[in-house]
Amino acid sequence: MDLLLIVVIVVVVLLIVIVVGVIAWYISTSNTFKVMKVKVEEASSGIDVALTKRYDLLTKSLAATKGYAKHEAETLEKVVNLRSGSKIENLSMKDKNILTSQIEEANRGLNILVEQYPNLKADATFVELQRQTADCEEQLQAARRIYNSNVSTFNQKRNVFPSSFVAKRIGFTEDLDFFEAEETKKQDVKFDF
Repeated sequence: MDLLLIVVIVVVVLLIVIVVGVIAWYISTSNTFKVMKVKVEEASSGIDVALTKRYDLLTKSLAATKGYAKHEAETLEKVVNLRSGSKIENLSMKDKNILTSQIEEANRGLNILVEQYPNLKADATFVELQRQTADCEEQLQAARRIYNSNVSTFNQKRNVFPSSFVAKRIGFTEDLDFFEAEETKKQDVKFDF
């Protein structure tokens, strides 16, 4: 009898260990799915942040670049118009003196601008706009890669037995979708000069 009692105790202990092990594995796998789901949501938020940043930054930078380009074009046009002799013939002496002083003032301002900034300021803003565009696109691509990597890991874990058993039990019955932007956000910011 003693041997039979020992065998029964060993079998019961083994069954308890197996049941506890299965329960621990189930809880661990369930928690892993929940952590992975949070990582996917975090990566999705990263894409939203990058898209918003791209839109806001590039829209504002484009407006500033257009403004600089317009201002410089107007300044140069004003200098050219002031220098043109066709207007001078029809002016009175008083108007000619005013025009001459305006030309001298515009030339001084233009010379100072050219001496301080050999390249026009719009040129620098165009270069900065290009740099900001490249930076935003790199950040957006990185966010999309992180998201898609997290979705891939989640979907793989969800589809592999025995973790697929746990996934179904806790409500993860379908694969998560890889990145797909809204139609309006898929479009790049348009640069109309």
